[in-house]
Amino acid sequence: MQIPEPSKVAPRDARDLSRRFFARMTELEEATHEHQYVRNTLIEMNLSLVKYAAGRFRSRGADEMEDIVQVGTIGLIKAIDRFDLSREAEFTTFAVPCIVGEIKRFFRDTSWAVHVPRRLQEARVELAKATEELRSRLGRTPTVRELSELMSLSEDEVIEARKASNGYNSASLDAALTGEPSQDNEAALADFIGEEEPALELIEDFHSLAPLVARLEDRDRQILHLRFVEERTQSEIGERLGISQMHVSRLLARIIARLREGLFDTAD
Repeated sequence: MQIPEPSKVAPRDARDLSRRFFARMTELEEATHEHQYVRNTLIEMNLSLVKYAAGRFRSRGADEMEDIVQVGTIGLIKAIDRFDLSREAEFTTFAVPCIVGEIKRFFRDTSWAVHVPRRLQEARVELAKATEELRSRLGRTPTVRELSELMSLSEDEVIEARKASNGYNSASLDAALTGEPSQDNEAALADFIGEEEPALELIEDFHSLAPLVARLEDRDRQILHLRFVEERTQSEIGERLGISQMHVSRLLARIIARLREGLFDTAD
């Protein structure tokens, strides 16, 4: 059976034709040209189901509808591959939940500003439901203990779900804070939550010093290691190397001056 334009088949006609095409597909060997044609025809004939299911998410905005339809089509294809004609159920009854489920999984996996494990994403939804139920029943915000009892979770798991909820939305650090009188000098979020980290300068210094230290003689590197890594006194270093404490002091001063000079040359 050939259908010239499967995508233009009316939904009512597609329902009857689909049963015939499913019956035909069970008789065909997979990977054959005819099997592929029947499968592709089923997909095109039932694209109206994707549009119907996607309509439930119209509030998401026009920009996302194209992605929703594409994801819904994947759900339709999975439904076609899994549908069992012997169960005598309507394909539409089986396909629509598959399509909607695929779309919901898409939102669940991509709508989070910070990626968190799926179990915590699902726990967030249950936490929201339980919180609303108890708030209505108690007339106040429920405690962690009350939520854990209702959700059959430990208190630690409830706290973890609450923390995970913070990863659903995010704000740009460059976003201007509301309430500022002047738009020419608006304060940004980063102005209030950031601070200088002194250790960063140390990291830069270590990276700059590494090649300079590598060019020192073995004894000079040993003296640096004993003084600044093992934190030995100059007297202990002198005893270790068989030289006087005064000689160690002069050597350290010369080594440090050489390293300092090398750093200034690198900066220039």
